[in-house]
Amino acid sequence: MTTLHKDALFVLVKSLSKSEKRQFKLYVGRLGVNTDAKFLALFNLLDKSKVYSEKDIIESNIVKKTQLSNLKAHLYKQILVSLRLNPVNQNIRVQIREQLDFATILYQKGLYKQSLKILDKVKAVAIENEEKNIAYEIVELEKIIETQYITRSIPDRADELAIQAKELSAQNVMTSKLSNLSLQLYGMMLKVGYVRSDEDLKKVKNYFNNHLPIYNIEDLGFREKLWLYKAYLWYSFLTQDFLSCYKYANKWVDLFYENKEMIYLNPVFFLKGNHYLLESLFYVKYSSQFKSTLIKMEAMIESKGFPKNDNIASLAFLYLTSNKLNQHFLEGTFEKGLYIVRIVEYGINKHKDRIDEHHIMLLYYKCACLYFGIGDNKTCIQYLKKIINNKNLKMREDLMCFARVLSLVAHYEAGMDYHLEVQLKSTYKFLIKMNDLHAVQKEMIKFLRNLRDIYPTELQNEFKKLHTELKKYEDHPYEKRAFLYLDIISWLESHLYNKPVGEIVREKAQKLIR
Repeated sequence: MTTLHKDALFVLVKSLSKSEKRQFKLYVGRLGVNTDAKFLALFNLLDKSKVYSEKDIIESNIVKKTQLSNLKAHLYKQILVSLRLNPVNQNIRVQIREQLDFATILYQKGLYKQSLKILDKVKAVAIENEEKNIAYEIVELEKIIETQYITRSIPDRADELAIQAKELSAQNVMTSKLSNLSLQLYGMMLKVGYVRSDEDLKKVKNYFNNHLPIYNIEDLGFREKLWLYKAYLWYSFLTQDFLSCYKYANKWVDLFYENKEMIYLNPVFFLKGNHYLLESLFYVKYSSQFKSTLIKMEAMIESKGFPKNDNIASLAFLYLTSNKLNQHFLEGTFEKGLYIVRIVEYGINKHKDRIDEHHIMLLYYKCACLYFGIGDNKTCIQYLKKIINNKNLKMREDLMCFARVLSLVAHYEAGMDYHLEVQLKSTYKFLIKMNDLHAVQKEMIKFLRNLRDIYPTELQNEFKKLHTELKKYEDHPYEKRAFLYLDIISWLESHLYNKPVGEIVREKAQKLIR
């Protein structure tokens, strides 16, 4: 019987590249084990299998059912050891850990002087590369060894290590407080999206102010500044202060360009910083800088020295694709962006094991908006169904809400209004349940509900009324978020001026060029 859940070992084997599989077999050969060893036979079987099936493994006579769990654990460990030895994975962080392991082994053998020599060198490397947690571990081991390896310099050495440990500890505590704050704010953003009321704003402000540690920016290193900018960025996103988002995302990215070696040591944070900078530029409609930032990020990803691995490839796909779609939304060039849909579908299938559900749904929503922009409402609805019918989506309540609102509008535009009343009731109940029924949504639902009682000759006037009503909320501190997900104003103006939505957006973009 095929196991439906994703087996960890199977996923790991399937994630290996051809060169990694070749290296694993060479590594096994160096171990001097028989080429018919059970764990190697299991590896070859899983490599050839399209799905994980315990039944197939047992029937292959490689291993008995009672021994399978142990064999899988052994194979998993051997693959990880092989990957660790791969030069591709030998970054500074791994090298520091390796030297610390060597020093520990020498200490355990009683070779104190040799151990201290390695620790002194690797500590300098750790501090230089902002690996302060490992640096603190190194100092703690040095303190242990110094108590057993007595020299004439022990009094001065004791003071030196005590001061160093205190400084590193203080820096690590600051980093921990800032990273905790950043993570909690990010969690709030994923769960509920932007603040929706004065009460929400007060809660977020109080939480931020109560948990933000006292700091002097001059005393902060790269790592502490990075988490500080992250915390401020998420606070700004939650409170819909997009100029502030731009400010702190820009500080985040500049921090990397000022410390270029950190780009290669922390490529994930570099990519994320650029993504949030692009997102904030999209929200403030700064199209020229958006374009230049996107080009610069793509050039860096494709540069020869930029780290290459599966995780980075998945993030690069996610961020480049998402922001290329945003560029077409900014410029109103919906038709030109249709080629990206194929890239989205291919990329989601390729990277599905490394991209979380809410990011996949966000890409589907952007595809839906692209089709809505060119007037292909039926395809728009198909992409929205992927979100609406997703029962596993526990994050981004705001995304689920606006997917339903856009679905209503798309059904109306497609002339599929025979089930509109049922959908209106369903959407209304959902929004109330999510505590997300705001003025813009109320006006939209009221407008769509009244369509059946409106004569065709009165339709233009009704569009005009709704447009006038919604314009009031365009700059409202809490209602404006509706327009981030769906450009209702441009849709209404396309009806008022009898122009395609894309043309309306392009005209607005031309006025905003800077």
